[in-house]
Amino acid sequence: MNNKRPGMNIGAAVLFVFFGLLFFLLIYRFVSIQITGEAEGKALAAKASEIYLKSRVLEAKRGTIYDQKGEVIAEDTSAFKLIAILDESVSSDPKNPKHVVDIEKTAQVLSEYIDLSVSEIREKLDNNELFQVEFGNAGRDISHQIKKEIEAEKLPGITFIKESKRFYPNGVFSSHLVGFVQEKEVDKGTTITEGVMGIENSFNELLKGEDGTLEYKSDVWGYILPNSEEHLTPPKDGKDLYLTIDKKIQTFLEEAMNQVVVDHKPKKILAVVADPKTGKILGMAQRPTFHPDSREGIDGNWTNQIVESSYEPGSTMKTFSLAAAVNEGVFNPNEKYESGKYYVEGVPSPIKDWNNGQGWGVIPYLEGVQRSSNVAFANLLEKIGEDRYRQYLDLFGFGNPTGIDIPNENPGQILYNYQIEKVTTIFGQGTTVTPLQLIQAETAIANGGKMMKPYVIDKVVDPKTGEIIEETKPTVVGEPITKDAAEKVREYLASTVTSEAGTGRIFAIDGYNVAGKSGTAQILDKENGGYMIGKENYLFSFLGMAPAEDPQLIVYVAVLQPELKATEIGSDPVSKIFNPVMLNSLKYLNIKPEEKIEINKHSMPSVKGLSVENAKTVIEKMGVQPILIGNGSKIVEQQVKPKEEILEREKVILLTDGEMTIPDMTGWSMRDVLKVANLTGLKLNVTGSGFVSSQNIAPNSPVQKNDPLVVTLSPPAANQENSTDNIEEDAPLN
Repeated sequence: MNNKRPGMNIGAAVLFVFFGLLFFLLIYRFVSIQITGEAEGKALAAKASEIYLKSRVLEAKRGTIYDQKGEVIAEDTSAFKLIAILDESVSSDPKNPKHVVDIEKTAQVLSEYIDLSVSEIREKLDNNELFQVEFGNAGRDISHQIKKEIEAEKLPGITFIKESKRFYPNGVFSSHLVGFVQEKEVDKGTTITEGVMGIENSFNELLKGEDGTLEYKSDVWGYILPNSEEHLTPPKDGKDLYLTIDKKIQTFLEEAMNQVVVDHKPKKILAVVADPKTGKILGMAQRPTFHPDSREGIDGNWTNQIVESSYEPGSTMKTFSLAAAVNEGVFNPNEKYESGKYYVEGVPSPIKDWNNGQGWGVIPYLEGVQRSSNVAFANLLEKIGEDRYRQYLDLFGFGNPTGIDIPNENPGQILYNYQIEKVTTIFGQGTTVTPLQLIQAETAIANGGKMMKPYVIDKVVDPKTGEIIEETKPTVVGEPITKDAAEKVREYLASTVTSEAGTGRIFAIDGYNVAGKSGTAQILDKENGGYMIGKENYLFSFLGMAPAEDPQLIVYVAVLQPELKATEIGSDPVSKIFNPVMLNSLKYLNIKPEEKIEINKHSMPSVKGLSVENAKTVIEKMGVQPILIGNGSKIVEQQVKPKEEILEREKVILLTDGEMTIPDMTGWSMRDVLKVANLTGLKLNVTGSGFVSSQNIAPNSPVQKNDPLVVTLSPPAANQENSTDNIEEDAPLN
């Protein structure tokens, strides 16, 4: 007898209804998803794509930076990023785990290879909510060797991602010009590489290129499914940059500056090497500097001082003041003035020469240039004219940026409102300039009057095709002086190095004739006002070119507050950079030195009071050439003083007691003409350059003191042999 209890029927009915509703809901859910393609308001196709459709960024190769000859300055190389996988789901085999199992051991081992402590690594690994973690900068740029060593530790869950790293193979190498790159996080987990300073920053868009992408379908573990389609957008690599910098010359510069840092510990050094024919910057460096790979030294040192800072140039500014005077025809090297002090109307304190205003008495203007006399240039301002000199400042480019292809260029500032400012500007005080402005202005003197715009980017090249996309051409930005004036200025500037009175004698280079001007600029005392005092508290500098006859290089060096021994002067650390850099660079460029001619030297005897015949006999026995002024019978004055050194075959000017006459000076050098003018007191005016081709006073004509003597100089004929009269001497020009 099958008697069913009523309770069982009710229970069965409830279960039937429950499962019926559940089945209905499942059917409804299935049909709804099929029709709408959504679940919980989310598109299932999109969700599936998120899980199974993977997208990978294909990084573009950053463009390489080369020197002008194709030597690598900055390039991308392979490196690795350290990754730790934390999610247990990736480990299907417990005996061969793919995730981090032992956090403590992993932290202990990794701390030996990356720059993080055990506790810092442990904190990153102890996070169950993350699938994987990275280790910041400490886990980037892992070398292949370190990667192999970490892999040898066989740490579960530790893996690597290959990435590119910016590499600077030369280390400290015009670091502020080149700059560096670093990774920047733009979104959580997404980083980009960008230039931070220098060329890397200012040409970042050109160098970085465009990243590509790769899309593909994968399984849950991220592996590509068989026969799945790939959608590839290839990356566009960045363009290559060729700088005007020459690696060899830059290396000369860096090494010389390093030595001065060791020897003199200056607060700052600035140095530039340029090609005056084109305006190319061949070398550029400063101290303090930094290492672009390690960033060591970068703290508080972000400014390219050569481009972004201006300062009072000191006496290097006299280079361009002299050029203005020569170009205006108001510089007479033989004309004399009273050195020592110069009074500006309305200003109680006088302008003083650097020897505390003592001066050197009444001296020729050329000697004033050689001795770097402030008073000489204050007088020259009167001759040039204040308004006209202000025009020359514009013509030489001061007060305006050069337009070099580097950002944030400082234009400097011309202080020329009050009378005292006008006078101090002509000898380099008050008005501020940049090293680039000095270089640009100097090209006019070195390049026959044509002023060249400085530049550092030689060309932009497509790395795949080798096609030159953009190329910088030399640009003439002005002609502030004539070719003849430029030649004369170089000749006068060369005398600051060769003359016994010259302040630039320390910058003489064996085998090459250097033309240039030294500078000692005062430093503003920001705390107490006025200028700082003390032997070392100056900016010492030299702006020079060589060979003086046809300059191939310009080198500017400035050294701020070096430590000096009791026996040293400010030009010593400057010359330790200028001289080796100029000499080594000229040799590297295969600029041949002048051939040395061995010439006997003699001590000049006194012939004053001797008869003309006896004096001639004494001098000719030494192999020296006597030149008689006048038709007298006795010598009353001699141009070379007794016991002074004289070279064999040199001209010695002798003044007789008769009526003064002028010799035939055809073929003479300007040096020998100056000897005659100094001894006779004639007012010399020179046109052209080279050797005398004509003179306004006929040979053997009578002359008197203060008569004008005008000589025209012309270059020697191409086939003319240099005579012994044209030998360069170390004796003073006056």
